[in-house]
Amino acid sequence: MSGDQSISDTKQLVREIEGMDLEALRRFWRRRYGTPPTLRSEPIMRMLLGWRVQTDAYGGINADTRKALARTGSPQPEGRRLGVGAVLTRNWKGREIKVVVESDGFRWDGELYPSLSATATAIAGSRWNGPRFFGLRDAV
Repeated sequence: MSGDQSISDTKQLVREIEGMDLEALRRFWRRRYGTPPTLRSEPIMRMLLGWRVQTDAYGGINADTRKALARTGSPQPEGRRLGVGAVLTRNWKGREIKVVVESDGFRWDGELYPSLSATATAIAGSRWNGPRFFGLRDAV
């Protein structure tokens, strides 16, 4: 436990954070940490703020965990694990769609997209979760 913040004080702060709206979260962040992130999501802001408060009280990630995380490298976009050359196929509005996994992204209709979601969005003309669009993930 770092600083002079007790466990019960920390728990109380986290409970208070759970009840705050976005503007209150931003004010709290500003008082404690300076300029708040430009997030518009209350749930994400709550999680970040709760994590910061608990990290202040209990300490952050230990050295062994930091090393293990550093060894894992950057996360790969979903779909890349299928391997370069894999072809994702889907029927969309009467057309057969084929997307090829490449080392730098996903190719459809002669264009290279950085993610499966960007590809699905281009195909559908509206925002889509790429793995769900191609059946790699179940609908929630």
